[in-house]
Amino acid sequence: MDLWELENELYDSGIACLCGVDEAGRGPLAGPVCAAACILPRGLQIEGLNDSKKLTEKRRAALYDVIAEKAVSYGIAFATVEEIEELNILGATYLAMNRAIAQLTVTPELALIDGNRNAGIGYPSRTVIHGDALCADIAAASILAKVTRDRLMLELAKDYPQYGFEKHKGYGTKAHYAAIREYGPSPVHRPSFLKKLH
Repeated sequence: MDLWELENELYDSGIACLCGVDEAGRGPLAGPVCAAACILPRGLQIEGLNDSKKLTEKRRAALYDVIAEKAVSYGIAFATVEEIEELNILGATYLAMNRAIAQLTVTPELALIDGNRNAGIGYPSRTVIHGDALCADIAAASILAKVTRDRLMLELAKDYPQYGFEKHKGYGTKAHYAAIREYGPSPVHRPSFLKKLH
């Protein structure tokens, strides 16, 4: 599977600069959503590069360092729990993605967005369904976003040890739901995601 196939077609069509964009943390009950934008040198082969969800934590951490070192530019940004509540999760995801793209030292002519929605992206963009498994730039962005968010959740676990964020990173596991029932929600929980909890 050539992760550069789509990007090479776009470069060959005359686009000079592309970035890949992906998010981590749309689904969890707690913590911010994180997005990353990444521009890799065209054709760069990074061994083991894949959708972050298919990699072990250790592998993701190692790849994060390689991507950060070799990328032409990358940006990583969050949208807070308050912004998720105010805008809804999709709006907050767009906010984080726009912030990440804005951090790039080169403005991309086209942003490749993982998934099937890009209405809120303030840059020329196109969607790529399963882009994190199909495009090198999106796969790299998915790893940057996932590792960054996981590290933040480990920090939040120190502040709120009763919820076990270090294990589930804020996702709705059985143990997490049980902890919310026992202790109530913390300031980093997303109230709109807890409506089903009785």
